[in-house]
Amino acid sequence: MVAWCFGTFAELTELEDLVIATEPEHVGSMETLARRFAPRLATRVVTSGPTRQGSVRNALRAVPVECDGVFVHDGARPLVTPRDIRAGMAAVAPGTGAVLAAQVVDTIKVVPRGTRVIGRTLDRAELWAAQTPQFATTADLREAHAAAEHDDVDATDDVALLERLGLTVVIVPVTSENFKVTLPADRERAEAILRERSNARERMASS
Repeated sequence: MVAWCFGTFAELTELEDLVIATEPEHVGSMETLARRFAPRLATRVVTSGPTRQGSVRNALRAVPVECDGVFVHDGARPLVTPRDIRAGMAAVAPGTGAVLAAQVVDTIKVVPRGTRVIGRTLDRAELWAAQTPQFATTADLREAHAAAEHDDVDATDDVALLERLGLTVVIVPVTSENFKVTLPADRERAEAILRERSNARERMASS
């Protein structure tokens, strides 16, 4: 899955650097994958933190100082496309971050912890499911992570930390499948989609 992400990033001529956060035992394999699938990008591999937020914080420390903008992506989302990444990058400005997201189609019920009783129903017209990549200027994301570390706040995504600072976060509607591979069935579905995309590119190249 990570190799597919690297291959997608390598297609983006706007990108110059790739920072990978992973467990110590996977550092070597990640370096090998990056050399094979994203040889153009200057790659650094860092050790992951105890949480997702800690991993991103470690990765941010390795981002070159001359880098103006960054995006954070989860390796478990191998279906992200260059088109959607570029749309997210285009939405970023100082004080403004962005996130790929899909509008929620299910009706969401809020249930108090420890019960099975519905407390309220949310208006799904206002609900979006956040995905990755999540985008920001390097300065804004570093400030957001530093503030969270200072305040002992741990969030499940990066734009939540931008929101804490009062920064604007823009939704970028995802245009293709970009689900998170979590269960075995998800992997099978992702493999089928990626196989079809690969076949489609081959058909275009040969036509």
